[in-house]
Amino acid sequence: MTAANTTPRSGTSVAQPGMLGQAKVRPEDARRYNRSLVLSVLFREAPMSRADLARATGLTRVTISALVADLLEERYVVETGLRDDVRPGKPATLIDLDTESFCIVTVDLSGNDVLTGAQLTVRGGVLRRDSLPRPTDGDEILAAVLSLVEDLVAAAPSRVVGVGVGTPGIVDADRTVLSAPNFGWEDVELARVLGEVVDVPVIVTNDANAAVLGEFIFEGAAQDVLLIRVGRGVGSGLLTGGRVLAGAHLAGGELGHVTVGTDGGPLCACGKVGCLEAWLAAGALRARLASGDDDALREAGERLGIALAPVVGVLDISEILLSGPPELLDGELREATIQTLRARTLTDFHDAVEIRMAGQGDDIVLRGAAVPVLTTQLGVF
Repeated sequence: MTAANTTPRSGTSVAQPGMLGQAKVRPEDARRYNRSLVLSVLFREAPMSRADLARATGLTRVTISALVADLLEERYVVETGLRDDVRPGKPATLIDLDTESFCIVTVDLSGNDVLTGAQLTVRGGVLRRDSLPRPTDGDEILAAVLSLVEDLVAAAPSRVVGVGVGTPGIVDADRTVLSAPNFGWEDVELARVLGEVVDVPVIVTNDANAAVLGEFIFEGAAQDVLLIRVGRGVGSGLLTGGRVLAGAHLAGGELGHVTVGTDGGPLCACGKVGCLEAWLAAGALRARLASGDDDALREAGERLGIALAPVVGVLDISEILLSGPPELLDGELREATIQTLRARTLTDFHDAVEIRMAGQGDDIVLRGAAVPVLTTQLGVF
């Protein structure tokens, strides 16, 4: 399948953080950071000449030349030709990431009925997409994920620099799925198990966190953004200052089980009454619509607005993204959410908060799961 024509978010040149200004920095640490800086700038602004890279990073041309030479040898970057330039002198040679020499394998475990995997270019273009029916038993789900990843890595058109997995549930810093009730998973060491099978680095991320990272990196979402992921359940991913807010107990984003029905409401799968998920999950909405409930979308939007109002008020979020079935979310439900949010927050400050559909459709978790791989394996930030 031909790669999608995708471009990562644009922005100003990456500044060097204060960590390099500390008293003692080992040469290997400085070189690793400089390499990461060059790859990050190329990811956002390529193609660029060596002189462009020196200006954008603040590194000397000698340092840039040495770094580019190493990256060319390792096939992380490629020379794309001469710049068309009317200025006098020899035209500059342009440098870009080598999108044909390495790729990323990602897996989206958030689907209602299927497990989906893909091979992606470094910029999120989909080269190949595979899927398997999702079993119901937890052990069978794990076996299916292993099979899917193994096949995608084995068939990759170039070297795989890492595997990214977006999964429902709570994931710790060791990439262990602490809890994924819909799978029956508790303390599943998913990264370790997959890594032993494919022998490449594996990064496991909560699916909603992966989705919001994908919107930030590939679609230009704001640095302070909340993404609501609606499917079998309801989850959310939150960025503050461009970083995922995981929370003290790694359960940041579990908005679906906030009670928004203090006046009663549907029974949730978790056993409580009036959870947001009981109003907003795709299955619940479709069931109400099928039964002839014309108020289902409006009421779900109102409940979502009730849940969002304190989040916006406390964190001053600038943008809210909805990810899920557009036929359910993008219309009456979204409008009811906007109206309810505005009625419950400060007019002068929060009326400008935008609520819109996310930009990547069904690929949002597949592409977002690549972002932690880019960060940990290539140093892109």
